[in-house]
Amino acid sequence: MTFAEAWQRVQDVPGWLKEGQAQILWDEATKLGTGGTVLEIGSHQGRSTVILGEALRPKDGTVIAVDPFVEGKLFGGLSTKEKFERNMASNDLNQVVELVQDYSTGLRPTWTRGFDLLYIDGKHDYWTLSDDLKWSVHLPEGGGIVIHDCFSSIGVTLGILRHVLFSNRITYERRSNSQALFRVRKPSAADRVRILAEMPWWIRNVFIKVLLRLKLRPVARVFGHDSPYDPY
Repeated sequence: MTFAEAWQRVQDVPGWLKEGQAQILWDEATKLGTGGTVLEIGSHQGRSTVILGEALRPKDGTVIAVDPFVEGKLFGGLSTKEKFERNMASNDLNQVVELVQDYSTGLRPTWTRGFDLLYIDGKHDYWTLSDDLKWSVHLPEGGGIVIHDCFSSIGVTLGILRHVLFSNRITYERRSNSQALFRVRKPSAADRVRILAEMPWWIRNVFIKVLLRLKLRPVARVFGHDSPYDPY
């Protein structure tokens, strides 16, 4: 299956994953060897999970999908879990995707299994992101870390500034909109500068969010944001 075919399959799956962001996941997952494993934190209805699953299917790989499916207006709780399971079944991914219904922060301290790619799209606050980054100890050298809503969410960006900017083992590579790719590798000075270079874009996104909260969409449109949703 090609990326274009996989992307077409998720057009009816609600979620916040854009095409360029899905391409990052696809590219990183298809690089993995036979039996490669991806740990996904935050699956919602499975938009990203299907992309990862289709990339890993030919390699007999596995997507470990971690999501507590909490109740609430935005996330939908158990009804969202049912939709996730239907989307996995309709794409014949039940043998590829392993669902773990739990909080990533509760699961992590006792986790022992290794994996090859980490995708973080969980709760977007500083404390949760800081804890989710600790999952990277299970990655091999050169393993990818993909983070959604990076340089868009205040909490996530502050976590990156605190735990990645000065890290000696995680390197920032690139982004598509708010989805950023990092790698387990010692960073150079230029790698650190690339993080700082994203700060104007982050500040712009925070400003847009404030305008949207104040119901000033016409003003947000002046700054290039023509959507009722936060920039992602």
